[in-house]
Amino acid sequence: MGRALATHPLVTRRYRLANGLRVLLAPIPQSPTVSVWVWYSVGSRQEWPGITGASHWIEHMLFQGSPRYAKGEIDRAIIEVGGTLNAFTDSDFTAYFSTVPREFWAVPLDIEADRMTRAQLEDAEVERERTVVLSEREGNENWPQFRVEEELYQLAFRQHPYRWDALGRREDIERITPAELREYYRRYYGPRNATLVVAGAFDPAALRGEIERRFRGLPASGEIPAPLPPEPAARGERRATLRGPGTTPLLQIGWRAPALDSPDTPALLALDALLGGEVALFRGGGAGGHRSDRPNSRLYRALVDSGLAVRATSHWPPRVDPSLFTIQAQAAPGVPAAKVEEAILTQTERLARRPPSARELAEVRTRARRGVEAAYEGASRTAFRLGFFETLGGRALEGTLYRAFQRVSGQEILEAARHLFVAEGRSTVIYEPIGGAEDA
Repeated sequence: MGRALATHPLVTRRYRLANGLRVLLAPIPQSPTVSVWVWYSVGSRQEWPGITGASHWIEHMLFQGSPRYAKGEIDRAIIEVGGTLNAFTDSDFTAYFSTVPREFWAVPLDIEADRMTRAQLEDAEVERERTVVLSEREGNENWPQFRVEEELYQLAFRQHPYRWDALGRREDIERITPAELREYYRRYYGPRNATLVVAGAFDPAALRGEIERRFRGLPASGEIPAPLPPEPAARGERRATLRGPGTTPLLQIGWRAPALDSPDTPALLALDALLGGEVALFRGGGAGGHRSDRPNSRLYRALVDSGLAVRATSHWPPRVDPSLFTIQAQAAPGVPAAKVEEAILTQTERLARRPPSARELAEVRTRARRGVEAAYEGASRTAFRLGFFETLGGRALEGTLYRAFQRVSGQEILEAARHLFVAEGRSTVIYEPIGGAEDA
């Protein structure tokens, strides 16, 4: 793997229980903490019209009561020992995590075993949480960037579940019944569809014994998501315009892009790094999510430094199925969206005409190496990365992609740009401000 990956913790224990639960243990003897993560291979990708937002809603519900932990007691149990906890839902997975002082590792382990198949999802609690989930969605709707991105994915995808956000559609959140939510939970949540990751300071033999004791009696539930039919090919450019409060235009362009297991992935990672400034999978802060602007990127130099925009970056999220490569920008005051769009397309066309320079390639490779060196700092980051790559493609995925990225050539990046940045696979959403509020 090279020097950058040589410092990664060795997963000295990796096994599967009889009920299907995958277990990864990463001992870090010097760590003051232990981080416990459970990854479920279920997200908005498993939903369908009428039930969108169910995965995110269940994320909330798994904090609202199980046989051993009544409502509020999960948070209390972790906080009382000086730990932190949270959860998040994505398109392809949902993850729950707690990080505690090393002597209290049994607390999060007990919590995760209790709620893996026995969360109660009582009618009254489901209805209370409906209000919370709706409020979360309404808060996001106040941000033009959320509205633009949601519109972009609905425009680009006509059939695949990537067309809706993990928060779900408002009408579905208002309609889903407690019984439907419980059925969704029973279908997808369980050991067969889960990965338990523990990183930090612990005795591996003792920990394995506790995992066996707490999890082996759980039923072998949890449907493994099946492959989905591919989204039909786009037959031309798609465009949409939104209007709302604000003072400067916002736009986002998306191109149909391959899935994470594509042979083009190393080149796509390089394109993202060249345009947006970061190597998404190889950075210290995580492997997904939106990024801040980077002054060393092509988009920043062409749009922000020139005064055309106040923000500009790219994003290629790692996905199980083909998704979108996006570029988003907010125009500077007085600059029309059309001028910003023209500048963006100039940059993508440039990448499709000429390969990056040797200096640029060296810079993005160095950025990836530095990111990986920081990515495994501490128990929480270690457990996150192990679970993330295990859930999306297996244990060897990170090393395979890292080695391929370090070898990718300028010509391969050029060819990937030519295939990616085509009008037929492009969708564009422009947000036109009507005044009356500051931009998000």
